[in-house]
Amino acid sequence: MALNDLVEHFNDRFEREHHANYRPLIIENNLVSGIFGSLCISSSFSPLRQTANPTIITGHAVKIKVAACGARHLHSYEIENLVANTEPSNTHFESVINFDRLTRTIHMLNYLPMAQSDKVLFLEVDPRHILGIKKDHGAYFETIIEQCGLTTHNTIMVLPVTGGSYLTYSAALITGLTNYRKRGYQIALRFEHLISDAHAADLIHKLTPDYVSLSARQMEAESGGNALKKLHALKRVITSTQGQGILRHIDRQQSELLARHSGFDLVEGRYYNPILE
Repeated sequence: MALNDLVEHFNDRFEREHHANYRPLIIENNLVSGIFGSLCISSSFSPLRQTANPTIITGHAVKIKVAACGARHLHSYEIENLVANTEPSNTHFESVINFDRLTRTIHMLNYLPMAQSDKVLFLEVDPRHILGIKKDHGAYFETIIEQCGLTTHNTIMVLPVTGGSYLTYSAALITGLTNYRKRGYQIALRFEHLISDAHAADLIHKLTPDYVSLSARQMEAESGGNALKKLHALKRVITSTQGQGILRHIDRQQSELLARHSGFDLVEGRYYNPILE
């Protein structure tokens, strides 16, 4: 199905689901964006490379780009969307779920030109989305993926771990992610700040994620000269559960050396762009 047709198809779906004139997806210059309230949402992709051979790209991580819609000229149909997209009756979880679903749809549509059968796409899932859905996690998104001609096996759901607060809800989060895995998705943990080594290891052993991601920048800032030792220890835990390690924010040669010496499998960061372009 052509990109224009897919945009119309998903706009029809959103309109039916919201029982309103809600057509949030917009296509301009073959790029898809969306309107959610006063926000304009789009996608930014970053390649993930093999640490041992950074010229080999194994997949892409997608991040959300958000801007205020008022920052540029609005077309008449966008103004209609803004007016229609007021959902005062939504609960907090419903709003998070709707935002997450719209964002994922935008990302999948923008990913289509670079999608390959041997490459993977990393998408973040909001923990509140997982907690807000009581069953059949990933079912809604699976239909989007299939209608785009892609598969769940090449789609990796990334759970951001931002601190120890996840511990209260870890059982529910693990159940939700396990439901994703049953539908063929792969699972990744992304540590924004490394919680205690014991808690990180415990979560990895319980979930057995396919990938575990850490920030080189954060590790260097928090651990200093102990960064390599900590990464070595964590990589052993990741390997014990048959997972792969990703080191993000490789912005300088020191971080690149840290990735190589720690044995992490994949890297992501600006350091490689000027070298390999």
